[in-house]
Amino acid sequence: MSKKTSYLLGILLTIIIGTLLYCYLCDDCYCCPEDEVTTEETNTIVAEPKVNQVTRNGFSLTDDTGDFNIKINDNFNFKTSNFSILDTISPKVTEGVTKLKDYLLANPLKTVDITGYYKSDETNNSAFPSLGLARANSVKNYLVSQGIPAKQINTKGQLNDDINPDDSGTLFGPLEFGMLTSEEGAVDETLVAVCDDIRKNPIVLYFNTGQAQINLTKDQRTKIANISRCVDKLGVKIQVVGHTDNSGSVTTNMRLGQERADFAKDYLVRNGILETNIEASSKGPNDPIADNNTKEGQAKNRRTVITIN
Repeated sequence: MSKKTSYLLGILLTIIIGTLLYCYLCDDCYCCPEDEVTTEETNTIVAEPKVNQVTRNGFSLTDDTGDFNIKINDNFNFKTSNFSILDTISPKVTEGVTKLKDYLLANPLKTVDITGYYKSDETNNSAFPSLGLARANSVKNYLVSQGIPAKQINTKGQLNDDINPDDSGTLFGPLEFGMLTSEEGAVDETLVAVCDDIRKNPIVLYFNTGQAQINLTKDQRTKIANISRCVDKLGVKIQVVGHTDNSGSVTTNMRLGQERADFAKDYLVRNGILETNIEASSKGPNDPIADNNTKEGQAKNRRTVITIN
């Protein structure tokens, strides 16, 4: 082997040995990679429970064509599945109602619209077609008790699943208020026709003595709402008349008919109809609509009629 070849082999061997020593002594060098072990991480995402923010609607009302404007953080509050206003009406709301009364009395062509909200998961135990309308009616009754004329108040109900109660089941202000101006001398012919139809086709209830509650049909609930409108706008009275069959003495049947009429009247009062607008009386066996000689006829005669004068 020539000197030149030996020299080249020596250089090559030196390079190899130096490289091996460098990789061995250097921890951060990527000369001799170890077997790579890939660890796959599994991320488990736990969905947090959805928390609905409590809705708090204030008592806000503006006359766009006048100079009335109130905006109060407080409002009329209700429990879920209930249409009675909670007793804790704030002084600010009371003050706002006083201002509203003064404004409406000074402007008899102005009317305030009250829309009561309700949720689809609430239970309607009122005599009205919807829980929202029953709530609006309760607020209307409060306004009337504070001196605002009923004919200057309109009510309606509306489904609204965006309103959320607090943990105790309290809905804060499930309402909306608006104001309109009517034309002087205007007559609501549609309402007049509705009231005439009630006189021709009153609500007729059949229930047994001792029955604890009245279960109205959908059509009867609508009639209750229309009767309330007739009372407010036309100033009529609700007539509740109790009837019986001809079994027993006239004196006993007159008393029984009155008890039935009073029972229906109490039901209406509990459902937000002002007692001063209801007259209850008895006709006993004196106005039969069917043959008292049959059980079927007697059953039809044992009735309570709700209408308007």
